[in-house]
Amino acid sequence: MARRFGLETIGEKVWFGSKNGAFALRKDGKFDYYNGERWLPSNDVKHISAGSNNSVLILTDAGLAQINFKPMTLHEKAIFFEEQVRLRHIRNGFNATLSGMEKGDLSTGYLSDSDNDGLWTSMYLGAEVFRYAVTKDKNALENCRESLDAMERLFSINPVAGFPARSFERRGYIDKLADPERWQHSPETEWDWKATTSDEPSLKKRAIVLIDTLMSHIVKNNWYLIDYDGKPTTWGRWNPEYVNSFPTNVGDRKLNSSNIIAMLQTAYYFTKKPIYKEKAFELMQKHGYFTNLMRPMKAIGYAPEDADEHSKKLSDAWNHSDDEMYFLGYWGLYRYAFNDTLKNHFKRTIIDHWQAERPEKEGLWNIFTALTKTPNFDLKEAVWYLQEHPLDMIDWVIENSHRKDIEILETNFRTQTIKEVLPPDERPIQRHNANMFNLDRKNGNGTSEHSAGDIWLLPYWLGRYLGVISGPIK
Repeated sequence: MARRFGLETIGEKVWFGSKNGAFALRKDGKFDYYNGERWLPSNDVKHISAGSNNSVLILTDAGLAQINFKPMTLHEKAIFFEEQVRLRHIRNGFNATLSGMEKGDLSTGYLSDSDNDGLWTSMYLGAEVFRYAVTKDKNALENCRESLDAMERLFSINPVAGFPARSFERRGYIDKLADPERWQHSPETEWDWKATTSDEPSLKKRAIVLIDTLMSHIVKNNWYLIDYDGKPTTWGRWNPEYVNSFPTNVGDRKLNSSNIIAMLQTAYYFTKKPIYKEKAFELMQKHGYFTNLMRPMKAIGYAPEDADEHSKKLSDAWNHSDDEMYFLGYWGLYRYAFNDTLKNHFKRTIIDHWQAERPEKEGLWNIFTALTKTPNFDLKEAVWYLQEHPLDMIDWVIENSHRKDIEILETNFRTQTIKEVLPPDERPIQRHNANMFNLDRKNGNGTSEHSAGDIWLLPYWLGRYLGVISGPIK
């Protein structure tokens, strides 16, 4: 029977109830924290008691919660998430978010478009490619085919040669009036596209065509991604005059240099067109892109006082979306390096970036670092990320900033709020481009559900492909 005020010893943990959720004191002296409707009907805990089958019963002023602890391998968790993604996160082949829900009710949601449909889908597509490479599962291959169809259509649905739309949707399905300048009518009847922004061998050929189409567009347009209005997009800018206009400590100078060299190396590797190799060396040797991309992460910080306003705006804090762009690009930067000398240099800059990211214990960054074959890449923390990630991907209100068991840090450029990052099941659901030190989510309680396609499946299957995460015991 539970003691008054919600205090109970259950197994090897001591459980505490409070007005702000439930805590469990572990043997190592740290706490597990259960806050918000991810875990409880209400944070006002009245009683705690042991339940059946290794569960814990938590009575709140809004009802009873049962928290079950069930052993599960990473492979079993992967299968769970594979089914969840296919059940409710595929929109026109895109890896999508379930939006507009009423307090976690999945039946009330709809699949929404995103400016980053191509990005989230390419990450899910990557996960399924690695899954197929590891397992030869025909379902994984079919998933690859469906998402590649969607990625191809981003190029074909709009009239701008070589330009990928951000998304597409049936005409009249969503409210385009909220963003009228960016939603354009497609030459394909009954479809609109959003601006700014087979068998196995045939899939590979189609993917190579997409790579070549995009890169030829960028090279032809003087290192810019040109939108339907004839103007460069906001972020598709790799021209030396733009890139080298930033002070050396502004991250975009390093980032854009790293990305475009990775893109050119990838395009050359698959197409063998000499222009991509020639242009990459031109950028590295004539325009300083090699120096830019090799600049250590410790040099990145606030723009100097005399910098232009654009540089100051882009460097007012660490940009975690930039981390995502770097690490996704590192595959092409390292794997497809033109020679071993460059590969060794690129390995050094990847590990330098990983060192800066270590406090976040970000599962995907740790596993991406393993592609360099370094023996030191925090495998334990990568597995911790995968293990501790909740099965519930709904964006519930979560609050941690009031906790007394965390050490708050002073405001800093890295936006690291606390000394030690919280486990994923205690913080808000986040994509890899978010700050893993975010403590709270205070809006939209239960209104959306993220997809595990990019958040969890990509690091897991990449780890399996690289051989740093083992599969199920047969």
